[in-house]
Amino acid sequence: MNASTRVIPNEEVILLHAKMCRAVGDPKRIQILYLLADSPCSVNTLAELLSTPQPTISRHLATLRESGMVATTREGTSIIYRLAVPEMIDVIDSMRAILRTVIARQASSLEDDLLLE
Repeated sequence: MNASTRVIPNEEVILLHAKMCRAVGDPKRIQILYLLADSPCSVNTLAELLSTPQPTISRHLATLRESGMVATTREGTSIIYRLAVPEMIDVIDSMRAILRTVIARQASSLEDDLLLE
């Protein structure tokens, strides 16, 4: 395979960054996604579960809605948020696995360096 087959068009990279990377670019948004993967919730429930002020959760939910990661339904006077793209949890789980691998390699490399001293 040559390098040109792996080049992603610039427009797609910009869209990927704007939509997906921004959605998971904050730890609190990742926590929200995991909670919504378990069950749909209201903003107040999310705020309580995450011990975070409701306006902060609302701002994060707005970002997640803009990215298409969450959707809403109305139940009476409440707006209920749900995960619109369940596959995103698989993506985040893959990123977590990669992180563990990288950290293990770095720790091993550090141990090797210390043994050589």
